[in-house]
Amino acid sequence: MNPFADRLRAGDIIAATWVKTPSPIIVEVLSLTSLDCLVLDAEHAPFDRASLDLCILAARSYAKPVLVRPPTSGHEHILNALDCGADGVVLPHIRSAQEAAEAVKACHYGPGGRGYAGSSRAAGYTTKGMTKHREAAKHVVIIAQIEDVEAVEDIEAIARVDGIDALFIGRADLTVAYGAATPDDPIVVAAVEKIVAAGQAAGRVTGMFLARSCDVPLWRDRGASLFVLGSDHDFILQGAAALDKAIRG
Repeated sequence: MNPFADRLRAGDIIAATWVKTPSPIIVEVLSLTSLDCLVLDAEHAPFDRASLDLCILAARSYAKPVLVRPPTSGHEHILNALDCGADGVVLPHIRSAQEAAEAVKACHYGPGGRGYAGSSRAAGYTTKGMTKHREAAKHVVIIAQIEDVEAVEDIEAIARVDGIDALFIGRADLTVAYGAATPDDPIVVAAVEKIVAAGQAAGRVTGMFLARSCDVPLWRDRGASLFVLGSDHDFILQGAAALDKAIRG
């Protein structure tokens, strides 16, 4: 039902990038690449409901898997992303097993869960029918972002929550949360190691953002398989810098 979800859950290496510009053209261009998926960053970039809808449409037009990091893990933000047709969500600031369980409920149809609408893009604008759409909705990808001290302290319980497909490590926020100077501070590295170990023990995929792509092999060897590196902004800046260097010698 969702080949991307199957690959992610199986622990295949997933290469992805952030999309920070709320432009369907940027998404369309990146959909032409070999990246496994795109992640629309509606938490830290100026996506509104209309721009998110158009960007998801652009990705789907090229059959490029697309995830959304919503502004919050609230039900209304999850609902919007999934109704627009995202393959899944990266949910910020999941701090406890209880919050993780509530997030899972918000992603699925059922009592107290995702509100149903058969007229959304995800439902094929009424063409799927309730039974088919509800079955397809069972396969949405649910990723809990771990970026708070409380989350690290409760990580074993969070990792065991049924329905969580992956743990995503927000290393920059962990650096701030621990009051560390850099993401390479021993307390931050220890937290990352603890999260990866908890994911492995619970049979969950773990993923992360890394500032340095050269660190990917290290964390691959330790069991991580989902890597969201760089962004459209980075590609523009790096491309411009490379062009300037080429011209000036």
